[in-house]
Amino acid sequence: MESTIAQQKVSTGIDVLEKNHYAPLVGKRVGLITNQTGIDVTGKSTIELLAHAPGVKLRALFAAEHGITGNEDREGIADTVELKTGVKVYSLYGTTRRPTAKILANIDILVYDIQDVGARYYTYITTLGYALEEAAKYKKKFVVLDRPVMIRGDIVEGDVLPDSVKSFIGYYPICVRYGMTPGEIATMYRSIGKLDVDLEVIKCEGWNRSMWFDETGLLWRNPSPNIRNCSAAILYSGLGALEATNLSVGRGTDTPFEVYGAPFLEAEKLADMMNAIYVAGVRFHPVDFTPTSSTFRGELCHGVRIEITDRNAVRASILMIKFANEIRKQSHLWDYHKDGFRTMVGTSDMISMFDADECTCHITSTFNAKAAQFEHYRLPYLLYK
Repeated sequence: MESTIAQQKVSTGIDVLEKNHYAPLVGKRVGLITNQTGIDVTGKSTIELLAHAPGVKLRALFAAEHGITGNEDREGIADTVELKTGVKVYSLYGTTRRPTAKILANIDILVYDIQDVGARYYTYITTLGYALEEAAKYKKKFVVLDRPVMIRGDIVEGDVLPDSVKSFIGYYPICVRYGMTPGEIATMYRSIGKLDVDLEVIKCEGWNRSMWFDETGLLWRNPSPNIRNCSAAILYSGLGALEATNLSVGRGTDTPFEVYGAPFLEAEKLADMMNAIYVAGVRFHPVDFTPTSSTFRGELCHGVRIEITDRNAVRASILMIKFANEIRKQSHLWDYHKDGFRTMVGTSDMISMFDADECTCHITSTFNAKAAQFEHYRLPYLLYK
């Protein structure tokens, strides 16, 4: 999984803003939506940079899921105070998930700086959409300090979310792995949402769509507690939906989203079945594990560890279809009829096809066709080659 090309140096939006002496924010009262991933190329936090930037008035911080430090893994996160600056942190994952009118009354500009993973059900981009809507409603300028797509921006896969299942874990009509930066998502949503908002994207410099995060030269910060490396991020972009079923996805282990299992599965048999059908870019190894939290906490699970052998070849949504189908065949105890699973996948077609025992090739061809349509649809909103 080591990068095959020399690392390049990418400047993110905060680096470019810093280089330009924070020009769009000078003289303005700023509200910053960020977390531990909001750092410049040296590792200094965007919070500290804006707090000490000449002429910039940092008035409020907003925290998405997992909190301002990114280590919370629970619902109902409360407001707090950022320790180094003393600035109030308003939770957008507690009693409200949108900046309120009261808070926005004391702000001129909302700034967004969070590193995303690139999976539709990763909720940071929903927070981005909610905040953009509130900025439009209350006539506040919105600035996105852009960041690269962690798992490449030129690979699109998975089903497109229909409006009928729109929710906090899926807010846009996009593929599961959509290959767009936060700035591109904001640009798209302003258009399709018909939002009357003054949006400015401070673009990255030196990034192109074929780059993986570890090829950018940027510092890694876990975007959330259970995404700890690029392999986990890749697998999460398809297999993450499985956590909405009665399957452990490795939460509560040292390798979340790299091991999958349940007490009712047979590890050796499942690994053999998956290796026999061949899925590009991955290999399966039998494993037993006992999660210390989440699904099957304290119970011995049997399943597989998924090794990525060629990350450029992996298509995590196709992997999810084939893997889920083999689990379904192995045990009638696996429950894939949960509403959360349907919402994360984006369609009930896959579940219906499983019930009808149809060939997975029909499901994959459906997904591929939807992805091809979305790849064309997103073209007007792309900011990078």
